[in-house]
Amino acid sequence: MFDIITFGSATQDIIVKPKHLTSLKYEKSFSEKEVCFPMGSKIDVDQMDFYSGGGGTNAAATFTLQGFKTAFCGAMGIDVSGKKILSELKKLKINTSFVRLTKEKLTNHSVIISNDGQDRTIFAYRGAAESLKKEDIPWSKLKTKWIYLAPLSGLLCLPAGRRATTPFEDLVEFAKKNNIKIAANPGIAQLSLPNFSEIAKKIDILVLNQEEASFLTKIPLYGEQETRSPFQEGVRSSTQKDLSALVFKKINEICNGISVMTKGGEGVVVSDGKYIYYAKPPIDRKVVDTTGAGDSFGSGFVAEFIRSGNVESSIQFAMANSVGNLSKVGAKTGLLKKGQKFEKVEVVKESI
Repeated sequence: MFDIITFGSATQDIIVKPKHLTSLKYEKSFSEKEVCFPMGSKIDVDQMDFYSGGGGTNAAATFTLQGFKTAFCGAMGIDVSGKKILSELKKLKINTSFVRLTKEKLTNHSVIISNDGQDRTIFAYRGAAESLKKEDIPWSKLKTKWIYLAPLSGLLCLPAGRRATTPFEDLVEFAKKNNIKIAANPGIAQLSLPNFSEIAKKIDILVLNQEEASFLTKIPLYGEQETRSPFQEGVRSSTQKDLSALVFKKINEICNGISVMTKGGEGVVVSDGKYIYYAKPPIDRKVVDTTGAGDSFGSGFVAEFIRSGNVESSIQFAMANSVGNLSKVGAKTGLLKKGQKFEKVEVVKESI
């Protein structure tokens, strides 16, 4: 019996820091900043690092480091990167017996162009991870207390036929039928499913970032007179709280469990249906690399909630796990270990 099994991608991250990188503002773009590379040129690089990533393995790393008996289910290519990731997972004592190895596609790769650690551009190759099918999941062997669904795409979010359900939906249904608790950090592919609102009612912990929350609730992050997100620094805290309350009013109609909305540098908002909790990260946090920040928070929240069942302490641990992740290069390098001391942020609790 496992404490938790994670589902999601396994990725080889290649983090590149060019020697000279200038951010520009392009008039026809909605983006705040853009990076321009001259075609046909050779760009010098100051630093290049190789780390494993992917939501499924990043979450699994948090759980195993916190002492939970953990397994990962996903797909990798039969290649150098796949072998390297498998070896790392085994060193972390993560069970890999549910991993599907395929010759059809290469292991997922991401080339991450990083400037100061806070701004980045990712070139993502979505390879083997998207080939995992319903038939590849060892249903009879999924003996676990919890299932954690990281962002999924590819065949896991596509029905096999006109009347068929998606494997994502099947996983949620399987968990409910077998009294398994389920936490999900869905990506846009899952949120786009026409019946996601029905699926969400069966999820115990739903983790979203603010863009995903906006997509799900159809509540825009930008006001009519705004050119930036109301969640961004400089906007009145009352405005942030009003908008968060509006978002969670809608999310609580969709999800019966605990809902988490991360807001990047502005912190997090959580609802358990009775109260809304607000927390901001430490002011003096060190940001070296943002790769895996969302994964470290979501899995950190779930890990502490499994342990204590307390929302406030779950927020505090998740924040510390994310801050630790941000302080090191790579998605797993700075994750907290079981028993490691950390700074506890203030959590504000208000009735809904």
